[in-house]
Amino acid sequence: MTGAPPPPSIGAGVLATALGGALGAVLRWALTQAFPTSAGGFPWTVLLINVVGSGLLASLPLLGEVRRRPWLPLFLGTGVLGGFTTMSAASTDTFTLLDHGHVGLGIAYCLGTLAAALGAVLVVGRLSTADERGRFDAAGGEE
Repeated sequence: MTGAPPPPSIGAGVLATALGGALGAVLRWALTQAFPTSAGGFPWTVLLINVVGSGLLASLPLLGEVRRRPWLPLFLGTGVLGGFTTMSAASTDTFTLLDHGHVGLGIAYCLGTLAAALGAVLVVGRLSTADERGRFDAAGGEE
């Protein structure tokens, strides 16, 4: 195994994270606008955003380019996918369901979001080796 490339400078890391976060947040916003949830309805869009985003985040160690470019984990992982996924919106959606009297659905949504996101990470994580994940972590990525 070769040594990990040096980490990006603070400025490059902040810029990569900020640009990626803006891109991810805009993509999430666009999807929630295209597929809105009615008041008291099941928030499928946010659920799918969190599950897909979690799976994509877990897939980053599979990409050799991500391991070779120290700013790319910050841009794609912390930035794009951090801005794309939204546990705060999932929390808000849970309380909206509870406030509308859908207690069972709110609890199912909350627990289902966590279980599905963790399931996606576990499934995708099985596709990478411990060595790939270690190199990704050493390059500053997050899983």
